[in-house]
Amino acid sequence: MFSFISGGPGLAAWFSGAAAGIGLFAVVGAQSAFILRQGILRRHIVPVVATCAAIDAVFIFASVAGLSTLTRALPWLTTVVLWGGVTFLAWYAWQSARRALAGTGGMQVDDTDNSSRRAVLTAAVGFSLINPHFWLDMMVIGSIADNFGNARMAFAAGVVTASCLWLTAQGLGARMLAPLFTKPRTWRILDGSIAVILSILALSLAFRGVH
Repeated sequence: MFSFISGGPGLAAWFSGAAAGIGLFAVVGAQSAFILRQGILRRHIVPVVATCAAIDAVFIFASVAGLSTLTRALPWLTTVVLWGGVTFLAWYAWQSARRALAGTGGMQVDDTDNSSRRAVLTAAVGFSLINPHFWLDMMVIGSIADNFGNARMAFAAGVVTASCLWLTAQGLGARMLAPLFTKPRTWRILDGSIAVILSILALSLAFRGVH
């Protein structure tokens, strides 16, 4: 299964992909803020991490296989994703701000609620796909992979490895923080911080779209 990694060039490409992946993914963005909150809630964090990792893997390999060619052929696609991302981030920032102001964050939502699980996983997909930074990362990965020739899929595997490690670290790390979030005030601070982060991201993307 991993035969394309074996050998000198393949192994070197894999390490390069892992390093590039950590450099691209190890930042606190919209997806990280979402995973942090779900991990602290201990609500569906395993399926959330698995969903985000699966989406990353599919699009990383697709990008290396030629996704960047599609975006160059359809430049309007980038614009659609950008403004869709602005709308999505602004909406979620508003929801976080409302929770912070009302003090309604925390553990009170029923973790066994199937509709809640669907809503959480839908949000996870949104934070991955309706996110211009995600598509920018994919184009960068595709461009770098072209430098590895026949070993480009080993490079992609390295990036996928970095993605899985980063997502897992976020999920497990957030679960460890859960005992600190037993007071409503702590949740208000978290939701307020998430609202600020997502608002800044939405405004920066909107500014980029206008200019």
